[in-house]
Amino acid sequence: MKIKKGTQVKVITGKDKGKTGEIIEISRKLNMVKIKGINLVKKHQKPTKENKGGIVSKESFIHYSNVKNLDVKKESAKK
Repeated sequence: MKIKKGTQVKVITGKDKGKTGEIIEISRKLNMVKIKGINLVKKHQKPTKENKGGIVSKESFIHYSNVKNLDVKKESAKK
């Protein structure tokens, strides 16, 4: 599958099925991608001098086989 950072994709399985987003990070070694606003997990952070700490939501990796590319040109032609 040809994917790269910034590509629009749609989730086809899992808890976020049907949602679309943009790829923000790729782990080619693990075959995983991180998508903006998809697969959010809660992370507990200790307070530091810079950060207040507490519970933070952030994106987690999802396997690339659970997403498909959205071809923007094809979708605009259908409408």
